[in-house]
Formats: sequence, C-alpha cells, structure tokens
Amino acid sequence: MTLQELQRWTASRPTLADALGIELTEIADGYLEGRMPVDGRTHQPMGLLHGGASVALAETLGSLASSLRVDLTKQACVGLEINANHLKGVRDGWVRGRATPVHIGRSTQVWEIRITHEETGALVCISRITMAVIDLPARTAKPA
Repeated sequence: MTLQELQRWTASRPTLADALGIELTEIADGYLEGRMPVDGRTHQPMGLLHGGASVALAETLGSLASSLRVDLTKQACVGLEINANHLKGVRDGWVRGRATPVHIGRSTQVWEIRITHEETGALVCISRITMAVIDLPARTAKPA
C-alpha cells in the first residue's frame, strides 16, 4: 500500500487520530512514520505533551504498520499490550513517530515506536506494542 492509499483508507472514517491531528508522513518496507501537533488537543494541564497522546500516536502507527503486513481480507491485527516510557517534555511544535518491526510472526507482531521532537530531534517517548494477528471469520455466500 502506498502512503497516499493508506492516507485515503484512514481518512475514510473518523478516528482518535483525526481528533489529535495525527498525520501519516512516510511509509517504507521497514517502517511507518507519522507526526502529531503539540497543542491544546494534545496537552496535559501543565502545558506539556500528554503521555496518553504519545501513546495514541504510538498505537496508531504500530497498529497501522502491523496491518500492512497481513492480507486484510483474511486477517486483522489487534492490540495485546502497549507500554511507553516518557523521556522528555515538549510544549509546542510537532512530534514525529517511527514504527519499526521487532518481530513479525504468524500470530503476533511486536513494533517499537520512537517519538522525537521534530525541531530538536530529542527523543520524547519510546513505546512498544504487541499485536495479535487474528483470522477473520470466513464469509459465506447468502442463498439466492
């Protein structure tokens, strides 16, 4: 799937990513990148990037990246576990996340997502998500 196809697919339904202003920016064989604004939508009360917003960016990228590795007509990827270490506070600008695979198996995938401040390059958060690869129910033809 190209970046434009992925952007169209994700834009076809309202999501949390839309509410947070998450944008998909780059796709390659070994990673998926996106960015998110650090503003009132993603701040916590002290004016810093909310840790939950960082996790939402990480889960968005990890979930989409894992889905690109399966046949979506036969399988789906669903989250099993996510963790995050918040390493540096950010007050404004944009953060950029890059999801890279750690393990791609038949029934599970593990992705690492590194989130950096777009302007300074400082590492803001590092997250890991484990995805379950599940088989979709077989579709049966309806009788005529």
